[in-house]
Amino acid sequence: MDKNSYTGFILIVVIMIGSYFLLKPSDAEIKKEKHLQDSIALAKTSHKNTAAIKPDTSKKVAAVDTAALKGIPFGIATTGTQKFITLENQELLVKLSNKGGRVYSVELKNYKTYDQKPLILFDGDDNNSFGLNLRVQDKPINTNDYFFTSNAQNLSVAAKDSASVTLRLNYSATQYIDYIYTLKGSGYKLGLTIKTSGLDNVIANSNTLNLNWAASVRKQEKDMKLDRTYSTVFYYNTENDVDYLSEGKDDQKNIIDKKLQWVAFKEHFFSGVLISKQGAEKSDLSVTTDITDANHVKQMKASLAFARGADGSLPLEFYFGPNQFSLLTEQGHDLDKIVNLGWGPLKYVNRYATIPIFNLLKKFNWNYGLVILALTVILKVVLSPLTYKSYLSMAKMRILKPEMDEIKAKVGEDNPTLLQQEYMKLYKKAGVNPLGGCLPLLLQMPIVIAFFRFFPSLFELRGQSFLWMHDLSTYDSVITFSPIFGTDHISLMCLLMTISTLVYTYFNNQISGATGQMKYIGYITPIIFLITLNSYPSGLNYYYFLANMFTFLQQYLIRLMVDDKKIHAQIQENKKKPEDKKKKSGFQARMEEMMRQQQTQAKKK
Repeated sequence: MDKNSYTGFILIVVIMIGSYFLLKPSDAEIKKEKHLQDSIALAKTSHKNTAAIKPDTSKKVAAVDTAALKGIPFGIATTGTQKFITLENQELLVKLSNKGGRVYSVELKNYKTYDQKPLILFDGDDNNSFGLNLRVQDKPINTNDYFFTSNAQNLSVAAKDSASVTLRLNYSATQYIDYIYTLKGSGYKLGLTIKTSGLDNVIANSNTLNLNWAASVRKQEKDMKLDRTYSTVFYYNTENDVDYLSEGKDDQKNIIDKKLQWVAFKEHFFSGVLISKQGAEKSDLSVTTDITDANHVKQMKASLAFARGADGSLPLEFYFGPNQFSLLTEQGHDLDKIVNLGWGPLKYVNRYATIPIFNLLKKFNWNYGLVILALTVILKVVLSPLTYKSYLSMAKMRILKPEMDEIKAKVGEDNPTLLQQEYMKLYKKAGVNPLGGCLPLLLQMPIVIAFFRFFPSLFELRGQSFLWMHDLSTYDSVITFSPIFGTDHISLMCLLMTISTLVYTYFNNQISGATGQMKYIGYITPIIFLITLNSYPSGLNYYYFLANMFTFLQQYLIRLMVDDKKIHAQIQENKKKPEDKKKKSGFQARMEEMMRQQQTQAKKK
């Protein structure tokens, strides 16, 4: 890199960091926005309360309740008192509400939040709803607002048993909608069958059931920012394609050309998934974020249109549980694709290499810090031939450095084309590939980047401690302070990783013989890492730290094996060989051809 390129790189970094502070809303603006949202919410609440009070101004309504409600669709179900039925097995505690006949809340009994409170996926506030959109007597209604009836009691299901609860929305004695919930004695699935009876002439377009599902995903983890980074709506169609809405911004998508087999409201480590084997024919999905809400990660919605079965039923299934790859694989329906393992080749590296090795190491019942250590050792051993080749190539370039400096002094920097030509002649004579040190590193990059996605998505690290790190799935804050650079802490493991990277850069410069601006450019990246990865999982920074340590060890062992004098002697032998016996690399051939073209153009000018 020349001086201008180096300066440009520095300016880009300064602009990125500066824009964060310039575009970041001030505390006053955030408070103003929150005040505006609160005012809107208060106005809506007041309007709702006013509307609710109007029918109650006449005390006669209660006395003639049945007669007054005869002309209203499902009129008898418009009033009532909210009651709850609890279904419980080894893993789940599901609370059903007679209002809307819906799942009011779900608690995962075997897990806790980061602050050791009961882990409840969602609760029954106003942002959570589940109901059918129907048109009855030319009036739109949603079953979420009506009261269902049931004689069921709270049920605790034994391990080998199953229980079923029916909630009914009555139109008349022979016309109704049933929500039939089924829970087995173990597992994370809750069955739901929606069945309509005698309503074909009451509901418009009764062959299609339009289902609305909305939920505010609760905060379960320590870092809200990281939680939001890995939370969004995932969906999977009957053609075996998985996709998801944006993780970084509000997003919405309408799908009419493919049937969706499942829709997942995915939080970082837990999900609520609605599964339909037949698939939803039309879907409208959305995800939004309220940055002023400190208790909920995101708000997710799904509007789904299903074709009703011949018997008037719609079989569905919920999965409420952790985003653990092996567990999701056991559930079927390709639910393991909820775990985002990266794009392109990265997901294949994680799916078919990293995960199988990790699962094998997990069987030894070691601490997960030791599992990561073993995983790093295996990876470094597998990649050691590439590391050796890279080191050898850099050593050759370092030995050629004095001769390159002589050429540079003789030709000068005013004619870069001629200078590169002379360099290429030297590489050709010496039998050295200038990219020999870069290509092995490039081949390793997909694995390094794949791990960047693998560790933050690894459920097994959640709540697992190692050394001073209390939870390998989040950052280890050893120092806290007033917010600066978008953070309020320093992660010790991230700091150690940064220091080790700086040391690695120093020794790498010694090996490669880098000088000038190239000697210092490598020190900028670790500083960026310190800012970027400070809030990332300590397990990820721990892996990068170990990778640096083992690279030091590998280079030390390789240095004992490689003799610079022998390399220099080999280069001199290569120079003595006739030109026609020297093997020319594809890179050298392309470079020479490019040089010829540039020289020809220069002569023409």
